[in-house]
Formats: sequence, C-alpha cells, structure tokens
Amino acid sequence: MQLYYPFLFFIGAYILTYFTIPKIIGLVEYKNLMDNPNIRSSHVKKTPTLGGVSFFYTLIFALFFLHNWDKYDEAIYFIPGLTILFIVGLKDDLLVLSPYTKLAAQFAAIIFILSNESFRITTLNGFLGIYEIPTYVYYMVGGFMMLTIINAYNLIDGIDGLASIVGIVILMIYTTIFYLTEEYFYVLISLALNGSLIAFLSYNLSSNKKIFMGDTGSLIVGFIISTLTLKFLALSPESYNNLPFLLENIPLIAISILIVPLFDTARVFTIRVANKKSPFSPDRNHTHHILLDTFKLSHKQASFIIGGFNLIFVILMIILGSTSYNFYLVLFLITFVVVMAYLFYRFDYSFTNIKRKILFKRKVSKLKGGMKKKN
Repeated sequence: MQLYYPFLFFIGAYILTYFTIPKIIGLVEYKNLMDNPNIRSSHVKKTPTLGGVSFFYTLIFALFFLHNWDKYDEAIYFIPGLTILFIVGLKDDLLVLSPYTKLAAQFAAIIFILSNESFRITTLNGFLGIYEIPTYVYYMVGGFMMLTIINAYNLIDGIDGLASIVGIVILMIYTTIFYLTEEYFYVLISLALNGSLIAFLSYNLSSNKKIFMGDTGSLIVGFIISTLTLKFLALSPESYNNLPFLLENIPLIAISILIVPLFDTARVFTIRVANKKSPFSPDRNHTHHILLDTFKLSHKQASFIIGGFNLIFVILMIILGSTSYNFYLVLFLITFVVVMAYLFYRFDYSFTNIKRKILFKRKVSKLKGGMKKKN
C-alpha cells in the first residue's frame, strides 16, 4: 500500500467532517432540535446534537473509495448495517426510542456483518485450550460480542469528549494492528473514522460551537469498533506473525483494547440489577460521572484521564502478552477487574450517596456561616 493512501483517507475524512459540522449545528439550531438538560445531564444548557450524522456520510464516502481494497466485498456489507443504525440513532436523538427497539435494530445491523465469511471466527488459537469453533457458536458468540460492544460504547457517551477520545485510542490501536497484519481495507476505514472523530472532538470540546454526537454517532462508531474487533479475532494464524504478542493471547488483547467501555458497562449493569432496576435504566453511576461529581474534574480532564488509562492498559497487556501465557493474563485481568470493582464499591459511589454528601456539606457550611455571623 502506498503511504499516501492512509494520509488521504485520514485528511479527507477530517476535512469533510470539520467543514460540514457547522452546517449541521446551524440546521439543528434553526429547527430547535437541541438536547435539553435533565437531572442526569452533565451540561446545563440546550446543546445541538446529531453530530454523528457526519460520521455516517463520511464512512459512506470512504467505503465508496475502499471497495477495491476489500478481499471479500466487505464494503457492501457495511452499508446496510450503518444505514439501519443511522436511521434508528437519528430517530432516537429526535424522539427517544426504547432500549429494546434500539437492540432490535442493532441485531438487524450485525446480521449483515456476521453473514460475511471474512469475519468468521474458526479458532481461538489455543486460548484456554480452545482451538476449533463450530459455526453456530461463532454466530451466537459473535452476535453477543457485537451487541455488547455497541451498547458499551453507547453508554460511555455521557460527557464532552469521552466517547471521541476513547474511540480515537481504540481506532489508533486497530489501525496499527491491521497495518502489521496487512489488512489495508481495515487500516483505511479505521483512519477515515478516526479523522472524523478528531474533527468532531474539536467541536464537542468547544465552548461556543458545541455539538454532541448523539446516539446517531455512538451507535455508528460502536458498530465499526465491534466489526473491527470481530475481524481482529477472525484473522488467520499466519496474519499474526508480525504482532508483538502470543497468538493465544489475542482474545485478551481484544478485551484490553475495549477495557474502558466493557468495565464501565459491566459495573453499571451490576449496580442496576442489584438495585432491582432494568440494566438500561438511566443513572449517574458511570465512571465519568464519578470523576465529575466526586473529584470535581472538568469534562476534558475526565475524558483525557480515562482515554489515557485505556491506552496505557492496552500497552501493558501487549507487553505482558508477548511473554506470558493466557492463564497468567486471565489471572491478571480478573484481579484487576475485581480490585477496581472493589474500590468503586468501597468508596460507595452511587449517585444517591454523592447527592447526600453534597447536601450534607452544604448544611455544614451554612451552619458554620451562621455561627460566624453570631460571633
């Protein structure tokens, strides 16, 4: 692959997104399709949404120019899934759909990807002693995995910059992996989406031209990331020769790449089920809410801290995965998750307790102020 191709796809996607988002902002403001803040919101004023519309048309343009690079006509399989999620995400941003309606749409979208033979996982290369995978197991596990990743990514889109920064980190890693394995179709689509995300991030963090990606964007990005993960696991054993980790550690590397959305989703779902609520019920128990409410960080600070953690964790797992067999990596991963879950539990970071602590501090401050006046 000529070196200027990655540059063209990245810069082209960046320019297309950067110069069209202001048009989306203008249209959203003109039609008053704003996101209104509520008790769970991290913003305090009406903000334009639908930034994810730019991801859709950028990817469609990219796939048009990429169709000669795919080995199994993958480009044509992306388009129906992207279109389904674009329509559903757009409707959800405007009218709000039930979680189960969105789940059904996601299931319809991933069927197109699972039906393409290039994504078929036939072996785990000895991970936990598993080599061959029956076709029906692939469909069940692959479908569940894609649904989990799409929803996990959708759920972390709660503060300015977080979904974009985590997406950028994940796509950087996949760009490197697919370049080393010479899967250039996936290199270019990763770069195209990354260019779009970086352009969007500048608006998402802006104070005067702010826009959210909305479900339109988070569903599309989650869909692409889930597809890249499936492809990573489906690569032939020969393709992994240039990768800096053992073949049998690939599933654990995939988990580490997605550690932020997966850990946050597992933790939040556990809290909701423990409180006898629907796993999809809204609250402020996410990791990013904790950083904002408890440590008083700004959106930008919290987003960069979480994104930086994601990158460092992947690098650590790759280093360990280059020498350690999967038993020790699984042990390390389980230990890490248990320790992190314990810390969050120990500090008792539920929204109710945070609110109670804030109210208590205010009462104490008022009492102290009253005592000073009397004196």
